[in-house]
Amino acid sequence: MTEHLSIVLSQMTQSVGDLAANAAAMREVRARHGGADLILYPELQLIGYPPEDLVLKPALAERAAVLLAELAAETADGGPAMLVGSVERDEEGQLYNMVALLDEGRIVATRRKYELPNYGTFDEKRVFAPGPLPDVVEWRGVKLGLPICEDGWFPTVCGHLAAQGAEILISVNGSPYEIDKDDRRLTQVFGTRVAETNLPLIFLNRIGGQDELVFDGCSFVLDGDGGTAHRLTDWEAEERVTQWTRSADGWRCEPGAIAEWDAHPADIYNAMVLSLRDYVTRNRFPGVVLGLSGGIDSAICAAIAADALGPDKVWCVMLPSRFTSQESLDDARGCAEMIGCRLDTIPIVPAVEAFDVMLADSFADENVDTTEENVQSRIRGVTLMALSNKFGPMLMTTGNKSEMSVGYATIYGDMAGGYNPLKDAYKTTVFAVARWRNAHVPRLSRNPVFPVMPARIITKPPSAELRPDQKDEDSLPPYVDLDRMLHMLVEEEASVDDVVARYGFDRDAVARIERLLSIAEYKRRQAPPGVKLSTRNFGRDRRYPITHGFRTA
Repeated sequence: MTEHLSIVLSQMTQSVGDLAANAAAMREVRARHGGADLILYPELQLIGYPPEDLVLKPALAERAAVLLAELAAETADGGPAMLVGSVERDEEGQLYNMVALLDEGRIVATRRKYELPNYGTFDEKRVFAPGPLPDVVEWRGVKLGLPICEDGWFPTVCGHLAAQGAEILISVNGSPYEIDKDDRRLTQVFGTRVAETNLPLIFLNRIGGQDELVFDGCSFVLDGDGGTAHRLTDWEAEERVTQWTRSADGWRCEPGAIAEWDAHPADIYNAMVLSLRDYVTRNRFPGVVLGLSGGIDSAICAAIAADALGPDKVWCVMLPSRFTSQESLDDARGCAEMIGCRLDTIPIVPAVEAFDVMLADSFADENVDTTEENVQSRIRGVTLMALSNKFGPMLMTTGNKSEMSVGYATIYGDMAGGYNPLKDAYKTTVFAVARWRNAHVPRLSRNPVFPVMPARIITKPPSAELRPDQKDEDSLPPYVDLDRMLHMLVEEEASVDDVVARYGFDRDAVARIERLLSIAEYKRRQAPPGVKLSTRNFGRDRRYPITHGFRTA
């Protein structure tokens, strides 16, 4: 009977759909740990997670089966076994999210995911069929329970495995980042599974960005008494060797390093950096271009881009109009100099004047209003897209969640672009991460400098500078109040009366914000993707009809 096990947790990234690259990365990990008994890889490591409708292509499942068989054959060398997540198609054509245990040159066992998440960012019931309650896997004299991600978020699967005599629970995951989710996984979810079963548990998660999602790692090992034996780092790849010993009380893991996970707002900032880095590099852009206005949103986006890609891959463009202040020109220049990125200035005054002439007859009997403001924004969008088309960098947009909530963004103007790291960050969050970044260098940074913007950018009143002396708070509540309203209306699905009851705001003011939130849905449908930070991001989480007549006030 086996009395000792060496198990490697490979907290690693994935490339969705690039099966050959994913397989090669797993082989490299195995080659580095020839003395281990078992190597664990995250959920769906072979095909990448989440595959969305890509997994419906028959060729993907066929190729995955071939590569899985090849990986299994390679374990005939007497080296470590591998627990590999992949996709499996049955004779009726049903697709399953599964894990396969590979050892001694063959596929020893497979287990299919039982609990399929179908909420928020997850659509697994769209593409996968649920497996049966999984049996334990007997391997080298040890009974392993293999709950796959969501299987561990509810008691059914782990309780079933414990009743079958499981000795160690191994949960491979593709669990995306949300604010405070790292502690929730450790204590409220998997800590509860351990308390229910009295079994030691391994939680292994992936890292890296995938479109609107970013995965933070934060893997860990819990002993049967609930103590934390290991905590892997957040945001970075790590291969942690864990040593296990059988005793009269069951299997116990020898204690190892307990990583410190990022607190707020460093975690939010690193989520933005890693998601942008993977989005730009995996879509093969040579860098990014963005408008640098002298305001806080574009300044922090420039800093994020430089941290993600290096300042040499960040091209900032100042696009002044006749309403742009000298203060904004100076702040944009100061920000670019601090970050160390390129800054060009392209005045839009000639284009605005040309539009004034073009539209003079059509607008002859109309007063100047937001139409003329939006023309300026759209001219800027066209100019930045021209630079992107001509030279190749991806155009970043810089609007925050507060603005996107109430429609204070110009469709086909400042919303034009390929990716927005601030899409799920309220304005108060933007201020918090800007203050933090001005005093710290993030661990993931490829631009280890600070501060990254003049202090005045953070302290001055926000303004779009599309008309004389314009301030955001001329037409919106103060951002501290606005964000409280929006958090309840968006994250909590609260009513206007709920918001008023909690904070005492004027009811008409909250009702106006609810109305703005509703009528801006058509804009958000056309917005570029951006990293999910909250429990209810615009896009994958919150899916509202554009056309509807419901209001709570």
